[in-house]
Amino acid sequence: MVQSVLTLVLAGGEGERLSILSQVRAKPGVPFGGKYRIIDFALSNAVNSGMTDVAVLTQYAPRSLIDHIGVGRPWDLDRSHGGVNLLQPYIGRGRSRDWYRGTADAVLQNMEFIADRDPDLVLILAGDHVYKMDYRPFIAMHRTSGAEVTCAVRTVPIEEAHRFGILEADPSGRVTAFVEKPPNPTSNLVSMGVYVFSWWSLRELLSTERVDFGQDVLPHMVESGRHVQAYEYGGYWQDVGTIEAYWRTNLDLLSDHPGIDLYDRGWLIYTKSEERAPAMIGPEAAVNRSMVSHGCVIQGSVDHCVLSPGVRIGRGARVSNSILMFDTVIHDGAIVENAIIDKDCQVGPGARVGDGADLRPNRAEPERLYAGITIVGKRAWIPAGIRIGRNCRIDPAVVESDYRGRQAIASGETVVHAG
Repeated sequence: MVQSVLTLVLAGGEGERLSILSQVRAKPGVPFGGKYRIIDFALSNAVNSGMTDVAVLTQYAPRSLIDHIGVGRPWDLDRSHGGVNLLQPYIGRGRSRDWYRGTADAVLQNMEFIADRDPDLVLILAGDHVYKMDYRPFIAMHRTSGAEVTCAVRTVPIEEAHRFGILEADPSGRVTAFVEKPPNPTSNLVSMGVYVFSWWSLRELLSTERVDFGQDVLPHMVESGRHVQAYEYGGYWQDVGTIEAYWRTNLDLLSDHPGIDLYDRGWLIYTKSEERAPAMIGPEAAVNRSMVSHGCVIQGSVDHCVLSPGVRIGRGARVSNSILMFDTVIHDGAIVENAIIDKDCQVGPGARVGDGADLRPNRAEPERLYAGITIVGKRAWIPAGIRIGRNCRIDPAVVESDYRGRQAIASGETVVHAG
């Protein structure tokens, strides 16, 4: 009975761990896999599962996300019954409204919208994970178990478990413990941020004191003896919330047997896609194990890269182990290695980005830029002939004067825009 399910996609996160990639957009709106945005996976999963009554809860830097989703046409959500609604926090007359303080508070502030739908179940999805999942078996288990909430879970390496909500469950799958992001986890069974609530229970549980599902609501339910069920998901799922995870997950698409198959016509990932000319590979170009989107023009060498639509690689330029977003231009003779370059950037002739073997962490963001990956922000300019090392951060919109005449940016350094 998917008709009685309302889907809420939580897409308001700031995503600070993605550094400058999420500085100008919400994390779910960050490009991924060449032509997609991260939120496309949650939206496509919902539609492919038959869930067509969808609300997207936005907050931080929502403009590009709202522009991307629009009326929902790429996902067949531009319909008069159900379809997609974009919900933002607001100040309401005669009541207290403010920015969303957490995932549960975001839902609480939209209770009137949910009540108008009066669903049987509410499916709540994080909008910033990369995975394919048919939600129908998940919902069927919830119905048969009699639980108030069912939480999709999976196992991760124990050294990564501290980044997630940790669960313990009895042999029947009933959750017996839930701790959000413990520093020393005792279990590697983690929450995927995918929940299905019985509407009557969700309506009763949410309050201004319990602002986050992982931090407040689920621990409260388990501690008070309410029925929280675990649904173990065995498929591919990645939280791309760090620079290293984002870079690795993109490049994993290039393997012989990637964890997620974007070419599966039985479970398409839909996205807003502009009309562009087909990709063109020039006579002197060399492309190896790479994803090249429509509108790209390749005159140089591309090895193990993901290129978004409209990227141009000049003659004699070499790009490897990198992610280049929409309409970025790598000019003749430039070399880019181990980098993530955002939209509309220009890498000048003969410049080198990601140069050398010095892996010292970035001085401004050592906890985010430490894996040897250099990141370049949206609409940044890289001057001709400059050498930029590893773990560097080139902020959005920097221009040539921001480099103050330097011919090299050492590993771990940052270039900021003077404004």
